Amino acid sequence: MPESRSVMDSTKGHFKKVVHNDSSENASNDDKDSDSSNSETIDFIPTKEDKESGITSDNEEEEDTNDKVAAVARMLKEVEAKEKEAEDLDYSNADSITEETTQQPSQTQSKDFRVVQHARDSQSPEIRKHIKFLKSLKLNIWEFLSRAQYVSLLKDFVESEFFVIDGDSLLFMILDEEIQYLNFFYQIECFLQDFTEKGAKYVVVFFKDAEQMYFLYPHFLFLRTALIEHLRHNTGTTVHTEFSNCLSSEWEDFLKKSYPYFIIVSDIGLTPLQTDYFSILIAHSLSKKINVVLTSGMEYDILRIYGYHVQSVQRHRVFFQSYRRDLKDACENLVVYKEPYLCLYEDLKLSLKSIQKEVFQTLRLMKQLWPKGSDIRRVVCVLVCAVGLKIYSNMLENSNTSMRAKRRQSSRGRSKPLSPEEAADLCRMQCLTVAFLLHMPLSQRAQIRIVKSCWSQEVLPLIKMQQLCTHFALTQLSDANDWKLDLTYLPDLNDDSLLKNLAYYYEVEYMKGLESKKELGKETENEYQCLWNTVTKLTQKYSFGDAFPIRKTSQLFLEEAQTLLRVYKEEIPNIGLISVKSHLVEQYAGDVLKDLPVLESNDPAVASLVKYKEFDELCHWHSGRPLTEEYERIRCNADAKSKTPEERRQIQKLQTFHQFYGSTLEDSASKLIVNQEDVSRNAAVKKTQKKHKSKAEAIVEENNRRLKTKEEKKEREQWTALCLPTEKEIKANLTVGINKLEKLLKTLKNKSVKFDVEMTGLSACLEVWKQHCREQGNESKDLSKAVQVMRRVHILLEKYQDLLEKPHLEKLTRYLRLLGFENLACSLSGQKTESNDQNTSNYAIKVGPARFQLQYMDYYLLRDERNDPDPRVQHFIPDTWQRELLDAVDNNESAVIVAPTSSGKTYASYYCMEKVLKTSDEGVVVYVAPTKALVNQVVGTIYSRFTKKLPDGLVMCGVFTRDYRNDVMNSQILVTVPQCLEILMLSPRCQKWVKRIQYVIFDEVHCLGGEIGAEVWEHLLVTIRCPFLALSATVSNPEHLTEWLQSVKRYWQRTENTLKESSTNSEKNFAGKRKLTSKVQQQKKSYRVRLVLYEERYNDLEKYVCSLEGSDFNIEHYHPCAALTVNHIENYGIPSDLSLSPRESIQLYDTMVNVWQEWPRAQELDPEEFVSFKSKVVIKKADVRKYEQELKKELSKWIVLGQRQKVKELLEHLKPKPVDCSEREKWKHFARFVDKLHEMEKLPAIFFIFNVNSVERAARNVFFNLLEKQESEEDPNTEREKERLKDELRKVTKMLRKFKLEDTRKLSPSKVENLELLLTTQQQLQKKLKKLTAIPSMCTYADPKAVDKYTLEKIFRRLRFERKGYLQQVMAERGIGYHHGSVSAKSRQAVEMLFRMGYIKVVTATSTLALGINMPCRSVVFAEDSVFLDALHYRQMSGRAGRRGQDLIGNVFFYDIPLPKVERLIKSNVPQLKGQFPLTVTLVLRLMLLAAKADDKADARAKALSVLKHSLMSFRKERYAEILKIYFVFCLQFLVKEGYLDQEGNPIGFAGLVTHLYYHEPSNFVLVSFLRKGLFHKLCQPIKGSTHFSEGVLENLVLILANLFGRIYLPACSMRYKRKFCQSKVFLEDLPEDFEDAINEYNTKVEKNFAHFLLTTAKLADMEQEYRLPLSKTGFTSNIWHGSELASYLMDNTKSISAISPFACLSGTVDNDLFHGEMINKAVFQSLGINVTNCPLLSLKKYDRQGRRMPLNAYALDFYKHGSLTALTTDNWLNEGDAYYALKDFSLLIKSIGTSLSELCDDPNDNVLLAFQELGKIYEEKLNCIT
Repeated sequence: MPESRSVMDSTKGHFKKVVHNDSSENASNDDKDSDSSNSETIDFIPTKEDKESGITSDNEEEEDTNDKVAAVARMLKEVEAKEKEAEDLDYSNADSITEETTQQPSQTQSKDFRVVQHARDSQSPEIRKHIKFLKSLKLNIWEFLSRAQYVSLLKDFVESEFFVIDGDSLLFMILDEEIQYLNFFYQIECFLQDFTEKGAKYVVVFFKDAEQMYFLYPHFLFLRTALIEHLRHNTGTTVHTEFSNCLSSEWEDFLKKSYPYFIIVSDIGLTPLQTDYFSILIAHSLSKKINVVLTSGMEYDILRIYGYHVQSVQRHRVFFQSYRRDLKDACENLVVYKEPYLCLYEDLKLSLKSIQKEVFQTLRLMKQLWPKGSDIRRVVCVLVCAVGLKIYSNMLENSNTSMRAKRRQSSRGRSKPLSPEEAADLCRMQCLTVAFLLHMPLSQRAQIRIVKSCWSQEVLPLIKMQQLCTHFALTQLSDANDWKLDLTYLPDLNDDSLLKNLAYYYEVEYMKGLESKKELGKETENEYQCLWNTVTKLTQKYSFGDAFPIRKTSQLFLEEAQTLLRVYKEEIPNIGLISVKSHLVEQYAGDVLKDLPVLESNDPAVASLVKYKEFDELCHWHSGRPLTEEYERIRCNADAKSKTPEERRQIQKLQTFHQFYGSTLEDSASKLIVNQEDVSRNAAVKKTQKKHKSKAEAIVEENNRRLKTKEEKKEREQWTALCLPTEKEIKANLTVGINKLEKLLKTLKNKSVKFDVEMTGLSACLEVWKQHCREQGNESKDLSKAVQVMRRVHILLEKYQDLLEKPHLEKLTRYLRLLGFENLACSLSGQKTESNDQNTSNYAIKVGPARFQLQYMDYYLLRDERNDPDPRVQHFIPDTWQRELLDAVDNNESAVIVAPTSSGKTYASYYCMEKVLKTSDEGVVVYVAPTKALVNQVVGTIYSRFTKKLPDGLVMCGVFTRDYRNDVMNSQILVTVPQCLEILMLSPRCQKWVKRIQYVIFDEVHCLGGEIGAEVWEHLLVTIRCPFLALSATVSNPEHLTEWLQSVKRYWQRTENTLKESSTNSEKNFAGKRKLTSKVQQQKKSYRVRLVLYEERYNDLEKYVCSLEGSDFNIEHYHPCAALTVNHIENYGIPSDLSLSPRESIQLYDTMVNVWQEWPRAQELDPEEFVSFKSKVVIKKADVRKYEQELKKELSKWIVLGQRQKVKELLEHLKPKPVDCSEREKWKHFARFVDKLHEMEKLPAIFFIFNVNSVERAARNVFFNLLEKQESEEDPNTEREKERLKDELRKVTKMLRKFKLEDTRKLSPSKVENLELLLTTQQQLQKKLKKLTAIPSMCTYADPKAVDKYTLEKIFRRLRFERKGYLQQVMAERGIGYHHGSVSAKSRQAVEMLFRMGYIKVVTATSTLALGINMPCRSVVFAEDSVFLDALHYRQMSGRAGRRGQDLIGNVFFYDIPLPKVERLIKSNVPQLKGQFPLTVTLVLRLMLLAAKADDKADARAKALSVLKHSLMSFRKERYAEILKIYFVFCLQFLVKEGYLDQEGNPIGFAGLVTHLYYHEPSNFVLVSFLRKGLFHKLCQPIKGSTHFSEGVLENLVLILANLFGRIYLPACSMRYKRKFCQSKVFLEDLPEDFEDAINEYNTKVEKNFAHFLLTTAKLADMEQEYRLPLSKTGFTSNIWHGSELASYLMDNTKSISAISPFACLSGTVDNDLFHGEMINKAVFQSLGINVTNCPLLSLKKYDRQGRRMPLNAYALDFYKHGSLTALTTDNWLNEGDAYYALKDFSLLIKSIGTSLSELCDDPNDNVLLAFQELGKIYEEKLNCIT
């Protein structure tokens, strides 16, 4: 029997509290009764830690090598076998799992209001099965979500693409028991506006079935309904409500058609029911390849929005397919109910359908009363009051006698129902409330007093019933198209706070007497009377009385309490700033400060400024002592100033390697650089002697001419000898012959000889074609042979036009006729008549000449290239844009260069270096690269290109990275990373060195738009005074970037003019010391910033989508236009960088003709008729580009002509049809896919995989495949023969060792003969063994001819002691390598060098190869999807394909990447550079320190001012510029109050220590607070009688540092997902109590300072904007309000709301609440643009919007305990690369703190100092063990 289920309404806030408490409990019990889970693994290769790290190579004995290879293979196979046994967790058996807690909303135990829904019998087997399944589903979902990555959500930007926001998740995210109705909408709009402002496109989806879950919560139900209507009618947001649920076919069609970026959804609901519903939605989304973003933990700053992102992977799809039926049944069970009914005061019952019917009938009457419609607030108020009163009266009237009898007993347990008159009183007050809402401005409402009382139990049921009525009213009104309604103020239908105020007034104050009776005001009174009169007309059947008096009964509507009105206990400090007298402050923020109040010197806030003493209570500490610079701390092997022989050898060894590494990057020999001073001196001598040397010069010229003649003769003789063999080779094998011909052409210098070679080649190719035609007869012919003929014709006509004579032209004409290109022959010869040569038809190509060239010659088509050499460039002829770059360098100008990868843009960088090296020995060039790998590459290139002899102590090239430095201050070229150059630029002690800088080169400048470290690039670009070059391949708004940089240069021009006089005086004072500087400054100044754009790739890229179909691979060409949609073309056009190859242009044309056969321009755009192709013998790439543009324009025009369907059909026709395969199958056949590419001659290739583990596993999989292939090919007896030879060799070697012990000169002749015999035998055995053990060519991808044996050994020797070094060697020997951030530098360099040399052909890699690393290849393969595979990475990575000079085309393969993702990548725009929020408190302190401590204070101030003024974020955006000034003021206030600056702006106290840890704000400030309180000294007590510390002390120290500096948050749901962790604790424990107290104290001060700052700057807010809803722009100011005595009475003049959003004020938020960090984002003025992320708070416990704790990942402490990187990947949900880098940073940080403390402390035996040093050493050792 089904039972009646009733769930009481709950207060949302209490629910949050329950969840909060549950989470806390879970955190403390996370290791008890938990269930185990494996990390996501892939079947094909082991995931556990490899054990081969201990194996070392021995190249001396062949048999040892073979044993090791076999051992490695055996060991890897064993690990693989073990890992294949480890399957993913199966939660289908949910009985074995104990779920600790399920969130339950608090239940109001009153029976006065219930919505009863008849559910199925919970004890039935079917329902029990569903419950069990939902439990297992929840655990699966938690496991999926625990792996979520915290990322920036708006990386890609495709205008027509969007993401989905689940409406119920959005609703639940904002809901709060204290939130007022209008404030709720304000918070929703703020959230959505954040996305809108940042350029995001989104739709909001409310599923119909989800509505049923809200009937138990009427308040939330009507909010949901109002939200849907508001978003739909008042904003531009697309709202979908047509889908029944997430499993409906309509929803699946929507996803398939639109494929959104991701879906934002909550993982927790209002009830367990809704949580289960969300779980099904998440499971379904992931199964459809739609990624999921959690509402939990979402944060935003001015430019970005961050959230937990779950990548859809195959296991999600497998899970859904396995339980599809269960999911469908469970979903139906969640939402299917019988008819619900309403029950009031237990006895009064009514079906919800009756309410719906009453609303409909009353609405019809209302339309008659108000035929012209009205404001939605009036309509809803009247409708709800009328319906509510009628229904309630009917319910009372229909109740039977027995119920009345029961009701008499209500005093014993139940509330007495309100009488109709009392209900009418409530409705009258509601009408009065709406009357106030209609006229009273928001500024007045915000000041209304806060009533703390709650509604009484008697009135609450009626209010909830009215909320149900409101829901039905809004639902029906949304369909009332025949009635004019103003829906603008849907967000303001009621105001509960105002209603309670009125209730309190009429219950308490009004009854006191006449003095409390206040007038309503004329407008309000009239409005109220109108509303109530309408209500009475709609309820004529009943008598509810007149409008006045408003209260006719004495029933109390509010619960009595001791304090009914909120009292403000906290005193707000005086609003004002502490004065900071600084020239820098005045220059930058003076205009803001003049409008802000300043505190007097006798103000308590100023008088009580903390005067921190020197920290010497516990030891000899000197907090103010200047610390060493960062570049002086980092490890330095040696530099040019080193004197010891060992150090000199070290330098030589390092330079030798750099030269060797550079030789793989550059073909040319190193150039000796000579100073221009010497050159000019020699030139002057020559000039004076010129008239005496004219005869000598003539002799030299004659000699040169004779030499050239001799060379020509030699080359001609060489060609005469090779002519016939070459012709024969071409005829025997066209491909091989042509390759040899082109190699020969590269060696020749004489043009006439080359011409003869080409003519011979042409004749041979034609003969091959004729022979082929004769053989094929009427069958189809291989046109690639004809392509070679036409290719030679093109080359002769373009490159040798000056040598072509009439016989040659006649020959070419004849050949063209033979090919059937009569029109081209006529065009070339100038003839009008056509030839009647009968042989033409036999060899003619049955394709038009233009089509033939585009479709078949394709990538062979010639490009427009200049023929005039540039004397500045030796090895190639530069293009026009490259010459412009060289001109910029010659003129000392700055330039922004945006050109495709491998286009040659970096040449200008080295030209710039050469120029500075030639100019003097003092000038400096700084090369800024984003990664250490790129730094190493540039250094290698420099050593390969240049050689220069410098005075002792100076070197040509220096390096500075975070963990290595060499010759930083005494080199002419410094190669560094941005963070390290910033240290030098902002250092007070490096000013003289900075003035020596002549040029700065910024490589990969698009990093300026990155998420991490982007502000550092900004700081550098605005602080350098010299010219610069900024290089990138991927900047979408280069004009904006250039304009910004030009504005910076103009600033420096003005500044330097201003400083000229003072600098002249200083030069006089320091004339002797500054000779060097004056020399450097002789260069001509230029402040121009050029923009050099070049968009054409040298090689076209062709894309392919690959999928596994059965046992074969389906590789389909992907036409770029297939990525487009009709809507995208219509709204945004075709992306400018979506380029087509010539054959893709033909393919597009053919498809257009097929789709629209009546196409008017078909003939005009036919390739044979196109104006740029017609009768053109040589069609070039530029001509094809014109054709491509014309086709694209025509495609867009089709839509204008109304041919949308045709365009849709065309795009669909171009789309490939890949087959989806499982993740396991994909990786299982990965090695075969590599084989396939090898067969297709698409290697060398880079395979990009974003998971570090998968990178290595994929490479090993390919390696295993080759091993197995070799084993299968080998003779079974081979192994036995190898063993026999090894034994014999071992015996011979043993005998030889005996002879070596004796003196060979004393041996007898017979022994000498034996020795020779043994040596001969040994050589023979080694030769045989080598032959047997050699890798067969079909079992390796390596090219043994690419690298000589000596070079190979030299490279492999560097791998001897590296982790997995021998594995990498044996893999490299088969042409395989892998490359990622966790691999050691030596291993990465080995792979890079061997790949560049052409030895390695297959490299699997993460994005480490994306940024600028020179590793060009034939093909790029994207083998794994990831959230990090975005538009930027795609362009960087795909740019590697197509080696200039080696490949005519590049290939990009998508290996089982979802097709919608491929489409998105191809049509995505690269994100625009918008800059970052540039200021932090620590940066301000660094700038103040620079200004105060620098020797040249004017220069330092100019730099600091440039940083402050020139943020890219605020460029041409006055609002942002104002925000930054406000924030700067706060930073100063914070630093002064915390004792880091005095009131003159000078650094004091621990300012030095804080600035050295600037990357870790606010943890750096907290660390100092621990030091000041002596907490570290209390903790760090050594073992008695020792200077060492116990494990407990060190673990506690790691715990503290991890809480400060190792803060990686996990999703809140991860705490509920219980499993047994192998080794890790996973969730970081709380700090020791005393440290926690110190942080709380610190946070309290910070909150106070930040609140003070907000209160001070509130007057800068745009109040007009503050009174509008941010998205809908609905305004809440009133021009017709004439006041009301009652309204004024209800206001609280003691309520301070000067810095609070007026919308937040409605929920009772006041200025005092700003002193609590968690309230800031909800309360602060939006127009200020400041949120809590700008406040240097260090939250001990972080909670999401649902009140659940988000735990910190304990990776740093866990690693200290177990030392296992693998455990961090399996237990701590980190991937290996991220874990390794996080640990490395943590280790470096411990050392950095230790070094700083040692410099501040005089006592080397100080316990804190010793503890940090010991911990740093231990942590580094543990880290080294895994590397």
